[in-house]
This record gives sequence, C-alpha cells and structure tokens, in this order.
Amino acid sequence: MNVLSVFDGMSCGQIALERAGINVKNYFASEIDKYTIQIAKKNYPDTIHVGDVTKLKGSDIPVEIDLLMGGSPCQGFSFAQGGKELNFDDPRSRLFFEFVRLLKECKPKYFLLENVKMNQKSQDIITRFLDVEPVKINSDVFVGQNRERLYWTNLEIKPLPNRPEWDGQYYQWRRTYFRENKSGVCPCLTANMGTGGHNVPLKSKNLADKLTPVECERLQTIPENYTEGVSNTQRYKMIGNGWTVDVIAHILSELCLDKK
Repeated sequence: MNVLSVFDGMSCGQIALERAGINVKNYFASEIDKYTIQIAKKNYPDTIHVGDVTKLKGSDIPVEIDLLMGGSPCQGFSFAQGGKELNFDDPRSRLFFEFVRLLKECKPKYFLLENVKMNQKSQDIITRFLDVEPVKINSDVFVGQNRERLYWTNLEIKPLPNRPEWDGQYYQWRRTYFRENKSGVCPCLTANMGTGGHNVPLKSKNLADKLTPVECERLQTIPENYTEGVSNTQRYKMIGNGWTVDVIAHILSELCLDKK
C-alpha cells in the first residue's frame, strides 16, 4: 500500500504500520522539523519526505494513496493550554484544513486523523468535514500513561483491551508544587516536558528525578532509543508530540489491504 502521512513528526505512523503487519510500498511524509526528519530518516531510510503540507498538492504524489493519516498540531485545541481554547483562530489548528484538502485531492481509501480532547464546538467542526464521529481512546489501555485522544477514521476500530490495574508511581511538577498521580499511570507526556517548566513528569518529588527519554519512549510504546541522535530537549519534544504507537497499530490492524 501507499501511505501519505502529514504532520509526520518522527514517523510514529511507520512504526505502527510495521507493528500491525501492514506491507507498505511507499511512505510519503510531510514534515518541516529538521530534528524529527533526521530521526525518521535514521530509522526508516526509505521515507520519502515531501516538505511543507501547505505547499504540497495531491498531484505532487506520483502514486495513488491508499491511506492518509496525520495528527494536525493540537496546541490551539488543547484544554491544557491555560484555558485559552483558541481553536480555529490559532494558525496551528487551521492546519487541519490542509488534511481536509489533501483528503479531497488524493481520495485515499482510508484515512486517520488524531487530535486532543477539545471543546465540543471544535470537535463538531472536524466531524462535519470528515463525516465520521471520533472515537476517544486513552493510551492507558495499552501502556501506563494517561493520554486521552480523539481519532477520526473510516476504519472500523475493533474492541479495545481492558485497562490494566497500573501500579506505577509518578509525580508532576505544576510550576509551584508537586502533584502525585494516584491513578498508577504517568501524566500525559507533553512537548515541553524536557524544558523544566509546567507539567514535567517525575519519578519522585524532585525536579532532578524526571523521566529519561528512554522511559518516555516506553510510555509511548516507541522502540527504545528510537529518538537517539539529537539533544535530549529535542527527544522530549518529539516524544511528547508523538503518537502512542500501540494505539495507532490497534486502529490500523483493521486495514483490509495486503499484509505481510
């Protein structure tokens, strides 16, 4: 199959496709961050990078696309952004419409869009354009991380596993105080967790005891040291921006295309 991944980041989509046993002929990736491109190329040298999504046209892709997927930038939607809820007034959130445009231009058989929990108005706008209702999945049914996300797809998602009783011990730095996460799972990993600022996940009430990049990779079900090769700051950023791979692999396992 041929895949176009927009906002590809470090190519968690390729890990998920591989884990789901999907045979990929061509993987086109639209991404502009040089560090995530470097990591994607390190792990998947055959990745075909096609540049900025705003400049990409469906006619630029030389083959028919079977699957279009992506997680458009979420900062303008997220409830975690200080309550601002900028939504479609935020230029990062408007990049969602580039996904819609490419969906029309490429006419893939399947599509998958991921984004954060958001207010109902924004969710309804996305649903109207994609003509499917989102499915809410928390990563904690697969791994010990609290990470609720919405998934819009025309794939039928098979039943999720039962959530295990996680017994991890995690804390979170909340700018002025430590908060223990009593659910047994790690708080949601974020792009800024490596900067020492807000929402830093920790193993104890000590700012020096933050999770290592490898521990964060495990909590995103990314292969260990997948992000090795750039600074830790960049590793934390791309892991926090990435997908929980096992969630995506679960969704993509329903693809009715050639498998290995």
